[in-house]
Amino acid sequence: MLPALAAAGCGTASVAETVSPPLQPVAAQARPASASPSPPASTSVTAPVKPKPERPAASTAPKPPFAVGERTVTFVDHSRLVRFPGRAPEPRTLVTVIRYPAQGPSESTEVRDGEPLRGAGPFPLVVFGHGFAVTPAYYARLLRAWARAGYIVAAPVFPLGNKNAPGGPDESDIVNQPRDMSFVITGMLAASSNRHAFFAGLVDPRRIAVSGQSDGGETALAVAYDRFYLDRRVDAAIILSGAELPGVGGFDFPSPSPPLLASQGTADTINEPKYTYQFFDLAPPPKYLLKLLGAPHLPPYTYEQPQLGIVERVTIAFLDHYLKRLPGSLSRMLAAGRVPGVSTIATRS
Repeated sequence: MLPALAAAGCGTASVAETVSPPLQPVAAQARPASASPSPPASTSVTAPVKPKPERPAASTAPKPPFAVGERTVTFVDHSRLVRFPGRAPEPRTLVTVIRYPAQGPSESTEVRDGEPLRGAGPFPLVVFGHGFAVTPAYYARLLRAWARAGYIVAAPVFPLGNKNAPGGPDESDIVNQPRDMSFVITGMLAASSNRHAFFAGLVDPRRIAVSGQSDGGETALAVAYDRFYLDRRVDAAIILSGAELPGVGGFDFPSPSPPLLASQGTADTINEPKYTYQFFDLAPPPKYLLKLLGAPHLPPYTYEQPQLGIVERVTIAFLDHYLKRLPGSLSRMLAAGRVPGVSTIATRS
């Protein structure tokens, strides 16, 4: 984790999606970019929200596990600029990989642009931030598991923080990523409220979580709890080997704070456990700490077993409890996190 540098951006916010007409944003409270020559005023523009569709009767509604569809959407934020080496500044563009419950057998892998399972929606939304110098593809198994469990999972590619960024990844751009995450929330809600869009009626605006790993965890933590980036639409947060965003000093966890699930490998040498313990101690309850005994930084969230399976089960149960309010899910989460010699889970509620 490198020291944060100043952000850049100016202009009027807008959202563009490659598969639908331009979308109207909902601006989240965010820290102004200190390097901007004239930061935009803090404004809130409310996008029309489609009335929540009627749910099918409980006896007939499809239930997880679901098949998983995958669709890539591009959101363009004209209010902020990104500067790639050797190129003129350009609007901040967020290519976003979206997984969602789809029609078909649940055993299959992702179906590209598969037909959404509208009969079981609308679904809670989870926006996920990838770590530095990787892409959302590294976390495909975990994100697929969330979608299979009945969540729409949107994973943006951070313009300068990803593995394939022009000129190489630049970790200092992390200060711009919290607004990226809020912008994707806005884009997904607008796409759901647009009856002509692919995701029409699929996102429940009252059930939203953020998550991320490493630098993506720092990003999600800021969106949920940092007063400079706080997005009040967030109802829960899952932070995987994350830390407080460096250099902002805003982690006073404004009340009310969303429920927190933090996960940390005890042998992580990239994001040392002490950083997770610091923000976990500051956070108000309800909060939960999953310790992966002897686990490193990235593998428990990408391929390493049995840790990845534990993370899948614990995070799904956490989301089921706080977003879906499913009976028994909290007990299921605690049981899934207590594996002798592999993992422990502590709770403060």
